Amino acid sequence: MNTIKINQKLKRVEIQKFELENEVVFNYFDNLPAAERDDKFMRAIYIGVLALMEDRLSSFLSKTSNQLGTELESLKMIFDMKQEIFYKTTVKGILAEDDIAEFLNSYFLEKKIGDQARLTGNETGTIPKNKTGDIICTVGGKEDLKIVIECKFDKSVKLGTIDSKDIFTRKMDTAWSQLIEAQANRNARVSLIVLDRSLVDNSILKFTENVGFIPEVGFIAIIDSQKGDYSNLAIAYMLARDIAVNAKEVDFDKETLSFILTRIIKDIQEVRSIKTLVEDNISNNKAILKQLEKSAQLMEFNQEYLKRFFESGTLTKKDLLDFYMGEEVKDRFKLIEKEIDEL
Repeated sequence: MNTIKINQKLKRVEIQKFELENEVVFNYFDNLPAAERDDKFMRAIYIGVLALMEDRLSSFLSKTSNQLGTELESLKMIFDMKQEIFYKTTVKGILAEDDIAEFLNSYFLEKKIGDQARLTGNETGTIPKNKTGDIICTVGGKEDLKIVIECKFDKSVKLGTIDSKDIFTRKMDTAWSQLIEAQANRNARVSLIVLDRSLVDNSILKFTENVGFIPEVGFIAIIDSQKGDYSNLAIAYMLARDIAVNAKEVDFDKETLSFILTRIIKDIQEVRSIKTLVEDNISNNKAILKQLEKSAQLMEFNQEYLKRFFESGTLTKKDLLDFYMGEEVKDRFKLIEKEIDEL
């Protein structure tokens, strides 16, 4: 008598007096509370069927043996291989974007909301030659209502708060810069950056281990791709969606003013550090001159944007990006720095 019977009328699989003698399976279920065993058994069958249906997995399984041990060993080999690919090659970024877009579209269908996530690929945005912003989500099918998502599976990406940003050092991506840049480049209402728990800098983990929000900048979501856990992304997206749908224009943007003032306060503190430089060593004159010029250039740069802010009551996302990156003042200083070095 066959163990498995297919009931075509009820569309279900019926198992007759099923028993299995296998040490691995026995130990797993033996360690589970009795109330959880039925549910775990159903999940094990479902996951196993999905694995067998997947061509990339089934091609590795033995075609000549029905023993469970052989199949488990094959699945373990695939898992190890996928981990090695994920951690040791650049393909992790592309795979991450694909998986995140697929998760979001499935989530939208499940929640019955009319949003759509699409990959931008090599498509440039509103900033010339700029591809920042990996995924664009149109909210409710409205092309003028977008949420942009940047995927950064890279441990070198730090938080990059405005008060810790040094304009004169080598340019590098931070969570702050990527959020502002993505929103400006894709003309989105809200921006979101996704990082993987296994590849995230401590400066970001100190800020948030799950979902974080930076006013006037955007959201941070930390996922666990190796465990297939995208729950934090779903939470961050729905919060971003609420802001995108319900945000109203204001005459005077206090958050942006705070953004600018934070930079100004930081630069005032740098001016005060000049006194310490003078007292420590007179031979630091060149360093002092450079610091003075830096501060003078920064104060002039900050005043330009503060004036622009007071004239309109806010700054565009492109203005915010330019203000954060400070490339303009960096270029000005290079010429002055060269003159000081030649003294």
